Amino acid sequence: MRSPLHYSMLRYSISMPTLRFDANLKWLFTEHEFEARFEAAASAGFTAVEYPSPYEYEAAHLARLLADNGLEQVLVNTPMGPPGSPTRQGLACLPDHVGEYRDGVLRGLEYATALGAPFLHVVGGLIPDGVSRDRAFAQYVANIAWAAAQAAGTGVRLLLEAQNKRDAPGFILDTQEQAADVAEAVGTEHVGLLLDFYHLQIDEGDLITAFRRFQDRILHLQIADPPSRNEPGTGEIGWPAIFAAVAESGYTGWIGCEYRPRTTTLAGLGWMREYTA
Repeated sequence: MRSPLHYSMLRYSISMPTLRFDANLKWLFTEHEFEARFEAAASAGFTAVEYPSPYEYEAAHLARLLADNGLEQVLVNTPMGPPGSPTRQGLACLPDHVGEYRDGVLRGLEYATALGAPFLHVVGGLIPDGVSRDRAFAQYVANIAWAAAQAAGTGVRLLLEAQNKRDAPGFILDTQEQAADVAEAVGTEHVGLLLDFYHLQIDEGDLITAFRRFQDRILHLQIADPPSRNEPGTGEIGWPAIFAAVAESGYTGWIGCEYRPRTTTLAGLGWMREYTA
């Protein structure tokens, strides 16, 4: 029996350009050990992957896994600290960690270049205790400007992402407008937005309007369905209209599947098979 989502997607997709979905290997195919997720993603029909932290592995080893499975690498994140640490959500806004932040950016650029990834997500970080938001934000802008200068000539572009206040209270960027303002302030083609519809829905809503407003700055998209961050069709977002708006905009980049499958990864891919069909 076809789901209601299937018929809605069919109605919207009759003459719609094909969208490109990549698998986030932190979230998908967790039924397998990390290195086996590349083959699992390729077997499921994905041709590209992303994941936040490649740093536990040699870049050459990851490049072989990509090549052996016919996959492209879309992005990696800058390094983050361990759970519970002040740097667990990134370092870009932390005034007392500038040296560590810079080392992380250079390492991220090294990995992105070695893996052929066009994007490095510079993770903003949580405003530290005892530091004003204004001071943290000023440090963030300065750090992004420095990173953009390092990215020049590498072929790698930097991504800035706003995160919602429910999942990441105290995160330095909590609106798309803030992220866009930073990209504009830095004033370089090497910096753009990572718009995650999950975060956007929780804090701001009005998804299509926001997407259209910032689409000239958007370099990458990510998806998950609130409230539980599962696959499209399990929550509150009207995905057929979202995908139609993205396709009609002329967006040709990747859409990262950064969600937690409600059951298994393969069982949760029905939305994508129906949509692309």
